[in-house]
Amino acid sequence: MINDSFVYSLKLSFLVAITATFFVVLVSLPVAYILAQKKFPGKEILDIALTMPLVLPPTVIGFYLIVFFGKNGFIGKVLYDLTGWTIMFTWYAAVLASFVVSLPLMLKTTRAAIESVDKNLIDASCTLGHGEFYTAVKVVIPLSKKGVFAGMALSFTRALGEFGATLMLAGNIPGKTETMPLAIYSAVNSGSWPEANLMALVFVAMSATLLFIAGRFTKKII
Repeated sequence: MINDSFVYSLKLSFLVAITATFFVVLVSLPVAYILAQKKFPGKEILDIALTMPLVLPPTVIGFYLIVFFGKNGFIGKVLYDLTGWTIMFTWYAAVLASFVVSLPLMLKTTRAAIESVDKNLIDASCTLGHGEFYTAVKVVIPLSKKGVFAGMALSFTRALGEFGATLMLAGNIPGKTETMPLAIYSAVNSGSWPEANLMALVFVAMSATLLFIAGRFTKKII
């Protein structure tokens, strides 16, 4: 039952989730800090725009990703004209789709954690002559680490299970873009129920274990 295709899909799912989570953290920390600490015109509009993937159907997200990053898309066409390469139907497309759908989870938890930091501690750091960047890195982010790690765990798990947007942008190509959720979908479509059942059970157990470990870990980070 556990064949090379199964192993490949499992490895690809982890590779996509790890890569997407890396970029989610890289983008979310500064953006969440700005949304939590700064006041500027259009702040709430930006927040809504970044949170929209949390409530939109995956097919809608996939459609707009094609509009922007497809071979004839706004960004994708420029990229193709310059390099002759398109992100469509590659594992990078799966990373992009997972990044977009998991970003809001990281943003929401990180922003809430940063907003909960005692303002007196921030003011104390500034009073001691430390600049905003130093205060953010040495005071705000460390005090927000529980929310940051919780956001990372949620984003990773969400990226691991991404299906709809990945199917539209990356396709379902065995041995190339077929992640675990797509492999389960293919098995069901082909009537291979025992194989689909095994993969689904493995995926559920794996996701539950990751959430349990993340929950235990974040409780200790205080």
